[in-house]
Amino acid sequence: MPIRRLPPETVNRIAAGEVVERPASAIKELVENALDAGATRIEVQADGGGLSRILIADDGHGMAPDQLALAVERHATSKLEPDDAGDVDLLRISTLGFRGEALPSIGSVARLTITSRAREAADAHQITVEGGDTRPVAPAGFPGPHGARVEVRDLFYATPARLKFMKSERSEAMAISEEIKRQAMAHEGVAFTLDLDGRTTLRLPAEHPGDEGRLKRLAALLGRDFEANALLIDQSREGIRLSGYAGLPTYSRGNGGHQYLFVNGRPVRDRLLQGALRGAYADFLARDRHPAAVLFLEIDPLFVDVNVHPAKAEVRFRDPQLVRGLIVGALRHALHAAGHRASTTVADNVLAGFTAHTGAAFSPSSQTSQGFAGGFSGWTGWDRPAAAAQEIPGLGERSARFESAPDAATNDLATSHAPLATLRDPIDQPLGAARAQLHGTYIVSQTRDGLVVVDQHAAHERLVYERMKVQMAQGAVTRQALLTPEVVELDPAEAERVLARADELAELGLIVEPFGGGAVLVRETPALLGDTDVQGLIRDIADDLAEHGAALALSERLGEVCGTMACHGSVRAGRVLSAPEMNALLRQMEATPHSGQCNHGRPTYVELKLHDLEKLFGRR
Repeated sequence: MPIRRLPPETVNRIAAGEVVERPASAIKELVENALDAGATRIEVQADGGGLSRILIADDGHGMAPDQLALAVERHATSKLEPDDAGDVDLLRISTLGFRGEALPSIGSVARLTITSRAREAADAHQITVEGGDTRPVAPAGFPGPHGARVEVRDLFYATPARLKFMKSERSEAMAISEEIKRQAMAHEGVAFTLDLDGRTTLRLPAEHPGDEGRLKRLAALLGRDFEANALLIDQSREGIRLSGYAGLPTYSRGNGGHQYLFVNGRPVRDRLLQGALRGAYADFLARDRHPAAVLFLEIDPLFVDVNVHPAKAEVRFRDPQLVRGLIVGALRHALHAAGHRASTTVADNVLAGFTAHTGAAFSPSSQTSQGFAGGFSGWTGWDRPAAAAQEIPGLGERSARFESAPDAATNDLATSHAPLATLRDPIDQPLGAARAQLHGTYIVSQTRDGLVVVDQHAAHERLVYERMKVQMAQGAVTRQALLTPEVVELDPAEAERVLARADELAELGLIVEPFGGGAVLVRETPALLGDTDVQGLIRDIADDLAEHGAALALSERLGEVCGTMACHGSVRAGRVLSAPEMNALLRQMEATPHSGQCNHGRPTYVELKLHDLEKLFGRR
């Protein structure tokens, strides 16, 4: 067949297939146009999942009549400035949209109407494009002093086959809502309104730009729980700034749906950024749990390529390792600064589990006094009438044994490992003073304004784990030589990636050498791993290097081994602790980073304030 030029209509429809995948894609392009036009207020309406009608109204600087005609031409844009020689630098892109494909692409598959009044212009004008057929510019009415109104009707009517690939109207509406949320997160200084089928589902006033306004916007979109459990992120390295908020490990989710990443104000889906986020939380979350985070990366446009995806949903960094290191370092710094803090949702879940019993008769015969007392290892500090101790057999003896417990030096919890934080009343410490042990597992402590319940095994597991991490950081990981070096066959590209990180892997205790072709020879492995599956380990590392550019598999596997060892070396559930031992555990938790969750992201303690208890008993 001879080579032919495609008709302009066909070219636009091919472009539409890349740029306008669904109604949410069209709305994304139109909202970005409004933001680039300097809008401070954007209203979005969508009917029938966006397939019947879409309307985007903004108060940006608007367009003059001659600009309207250019706006619907292919590859016409106001967002790229040529130099004196007429060349355009595609490496220095500071706007959200720049390809000049969105409007002609939408107009080629739908009925597109653009009405606009330029700033300080006397009249507004309108242009219509139906299935690629452009009508002349004509005068029109406009409700505001300046801005634009873009209406899209019957999306994909000119390409009916595409309609077969659309999901239900409800699914398309949800995708639209999610897109507007992402745009609103990135631009807290802009007011957003979203109407779906005539019903207002989102109304966000403009917030003051900055951390405080951004957190208010995120709270409105992600809920007050995120606001209460978010850690401020603000770190810079070599001209790159990372800001935003990340959730505490105990505020983790079952999927990655609460992870939002932005580069220079642009929502992106980037494997490098997602991998860095996962790596930063690797010490704190199980593999099936995902952190909640909204992160904003500000970088010189010269060092990031935003022109690698038709829908501008992916980016490519000139120095990906610098970006990854900044993200991991900033998140770990914030998690370290959080200390032993746990999420507020833990207490909320506990309160939700309580059931108030009103009017129910309590029968001593159904729950014997001895059985009631048997769950407690003892009491200290609480005022209690002597008669009460006599009414419950065994409680007096238990209290005497508890209060005359062996000296603290008899247990590692109360020896040199415990910080000397006893200069003030323990009740004034963040985790309070130990008062009782329940079922040989849970420590109950009293604070000045509430109470704390601690899972002794989970808490001590984290303490032991953190000590092991410090020991690993103080010197090279101990290695063990294999009796017979093992050869691992890989794809040549995979082998090259692994061998390129040989020095890095050696620091983690893994010695690899080239063995010709696509093979890697393994001579030594980390002693912590014991008798490990070398083949599987190397392949996992190769996969991680291909996906994330970092050897996460080895570091995570070491973390899992450390966690297992810490679990076996920690105070077991069912062990009765003395008062000094319990208080020493509490003081260690206060002085140890990340002690608010165990190695798997579960909370180590629950705090209930007095007002929470008063609510349970109807006092508030």
